[in-house]
Amino acid sequence: MSDYRIDEGMEVTLHFTLKLEDGTVVDSTRDKAAATFQVGDGNLPPGFEHPMKGMAAGESASFEITPEHAFGQHNPQNIQRLKRDDFGDEALEVGTVMSFSDPAGGELPGVISAIDGDMIDVDFNHPLAGRTLTFEVEVIDVKPATTH
Repeated sequence: MSDYRIDEGMEVTLHFTLKLEDGTVVDSTRDKAAATFQVGDGNLPPGFEHPMKGMAAGESASFEITPEHAFGQHNPQNIQRLKRDDFGDEALEVGTVMSFSDPAGGELPGVISAIDGDMIDVDFNHPLAGRTLTFEVEVIDVKPATTH
């Protein structure tokens, strides 16, 4: 056991469970391998990293993360209205997640939020936007990150 604490430049191995307001589990490492990341490497939003600072191996905690610190507020401007023709012969249902190309050529996931005759509303907000999340962590190991 080391006495390192979570901070910039540390490599952290932990188990986590992410839950919605009603307790629904969105993601968890409990039934698989623990997650390892470097503080500040962008794998976790800063709002998730920040409350863990100062924790050491063997400690557990539960944090409530507000939308501003998680995946942002739901932005109505991120809902786009597209023509049914843009989708070809694809079968469309509300709730279907589809992949679109963004202007830079990257992939952008969107969820069909409404079908209104020939018009389709696609929501490009993160699925967890606007949600307050409970982030439960069990820190397994903290050590200085090795730079390659």
